[in-house]
Amino acid sequence: MEMKVTEIKLMENCKSCPVEFAINTIGGKWKILIVYQLLQNDKIRFNELQRALSTVTHRTLTRQLRELEADGLIHRVAYAEMPPRVEYFLTDKGKTLTPILLQLQEWGLQHM
Repeated sequence: MEMKVTEIKLMENCKSCPVEFAINTIGGKWKILIVYQLLQNDKIRFNELQRALSTVTHRTLTRQLRELEADGLIHRVAYAEMPPRVEYFLTDKGKTLTPILLQLQEWGLQHM
């Protein structure tokens, strides 16, 4: 369903704004970058993700991953082995962000 700019203005005062929902779900500095990394890799381990996002702290990455998992965008698999291994991958819901991220990537390439 395509929205016009005038239709968006009508939604400014609604209690459940879809733009606000989207920003709350994937907003912030790290969530969108985590999803972007997972789009490039079928699955990724915590340490690989932390290396890819070199300036993120362990605590922040853990928190962001938990929030993305709670929102149903990623799935966490913990393997019962020594040393412990945990992998993350996008859910079907998370994969629906692909066209949005590709558009952001294209916009970034055009305006860097």
